[in-house]
Amino acid sequence: MDFAQVLDKCGNYGRFQVVILLLYGYTNILGSLHYFSQTLITFTPEHWCYHVDLEGLSVKEQRSIYSNVSAPSCTPLLGVVDGMGVVAEGRKCRDWIFQRESGYESITTELKWVCDQSHHPAVGQSFFFVGSVLGTITFGYLSDQIGRLPSLLMATLCGATGDFMTSFVHTLPWFAFSRFVSGLSTDTMYYLMYILVFEYLSPKSRTFGLNIILAVFYCFGLMTSPWIAMWIGNWRRYLWLASLPALGVLIYPLLICESAQWLLTKKKYDEAVACLKRVAKFNGRQVEESVFDEFIKHYRERAQQKPNNQGDTFLAMFTTPRLRRFTLTLLLKSVIITLSCDVINRNMEGLGTSPFKLFSLTSIAYFPAGVAILLLQNRIGRKGMACTALFVGGFITTTTGFLIANLDPSENALILAIMVGLGRFGATVSYDAEIQYAAEIIPTSVRGQAVSNIHVVGLASSSLAFYVIYLAQYYKPLPSIFISCLMFFGAGLCLTLPETLNKKLPETLADGEKFALDESYLYFPCFHKKEEKNNAESV
Repeated sequence: MDFAQVLDKCGNYGRFQVVILLLYGYTNILGSLHYFSQTLITFTPEHWCYHVDLEGLSVKEQRSIYSNVSAPSCTPLLGVVDGMGVVAEGRKCRDWIFQRESGYESITTELKWVCDQSHHPAVGQSFFFVGSVLGTITFGYLSDQIGRLPSLLMATLCGATGDFMTSFVHTLPWFAFSRFVSGLSTDTMYYLMYILVFEYLSPKSRTFGLNIILAVFYCFGLMTSPWIAMWIGNWRRYLWLASLPALGVLIYPLLICESAQWLLTKKKYDEAVACLKRVAKFNGRQVEESVFDEFIKHYRERAQQKPNNQGDTFLAMFTTPRLRRFTLTLLLKSVIITLSCDVINRNMEGLGTSPFKLFSLTSIAYFPAGVAILLLQNRIGRKGMACTALFVGGFITTTTGFLIANLDPSENALILAIMVGLGRFGATVSYDAEIQYAAEIIPTSVRGQAVSNIHVVGLASSSLAFYVIYLAQYYKPLPSIFISCLMFFGAGLCLTLPETLNKKLPETLADGEKFALDESYLYFPCFHKKEEKNNAESV
């Protein structure tokens, strides 16, 4: 009697699963506040070099005065003559006038990190992503060594500590260090909780449970965070608000337990049974002791038949041909999807609308994205969903780029906002579909470490997002064209992966090598059902 059969008796979609899904939702809110705080605290509004003649003037009047100056944000004036600015040659700006969004004070405006110091926020962001790479590797490894739950708690609290430290900095070295600490938990806390929930849900309920929670809670966190930032009015106080709720994860061990599947891979059979008994009790199920005895016997015999399972590691996935191909494909696909999502989510300026409000309103795309996965993924399969989402997302991104290049943002702000929202929709569907797909392909014995390493490669690619956005300096649609080409290529890569819908997922690397062995690249469950039906009718 294997794990799936015992979990079915204990309840694979009962009160325990409802609780763990709600905690997953809470983790999604924490994750959204944490990750996108990086964008909100370093927002640089429109600004001009200070001059006494500019005091009290409207934004339109200031733009008019600087209309004859090529770099108004960093060019000092001698004065204003006939409504036009006279440039002070050989001087540097020492103070600025900022067009703050609803009076919001970012670290850029407070510490005046513009012009000669405009690289300071970028340095902090770079250290943030360096921390995310190291943290994902570290906590991913720990999740397969000491367990999913303790690694989740450590990662979440580490990120909150980094955010809290950042709120007290005044210099670049301390800013870089605190952002490094903050980055250690980026995405790790989300993926570890995802894996924990994934392993306690039945295959039929995974798509619904995971995606509806992600759609509602992550969307809520993204939509509210810009408004909270503007309401608080200061980046330091915003970081306090974003970091303190992380203390809520301390109650997780009181409500849920460690992954029983992970415990089985570590041959901790008694602890696995204890977790399953806790699940059964929480769900109000009565399970006979003989069931657990048979369960332990099954896995002890299996361990004796396959004594090499302890050698299952992430690097071992590269030693066999099929798993090596799957792993390399997942790594490359993670780079494509993460970079695409990061560029699309961050490219909010110069579109005729407040970046804060545009970010908040287009974040609603996360909800229909989750619903789309919910409705389609179990119908067309994981491969079909991943492939279609990337292809459609690439088409939307290309269209958006050309509209940005040819439309006046001030007169077409609504159209551009809709297209940005559609772009975020396509990117979100691709990103969310990739998470579940990768987790199902990877064997249980290395799932935590492998999923973390796959996504850390994607996170590392996020550091290139600023360079991709900078391509617009040469040709406005170029970032969109570049990203859409990546997405089209990613859609093709999906065809080389096996379908996982309605299949027993691999538990060891040996299982993973044999998984879907006779399946073709063009196999899709929705078409396969039609073929089976036609064959049955012809008999």
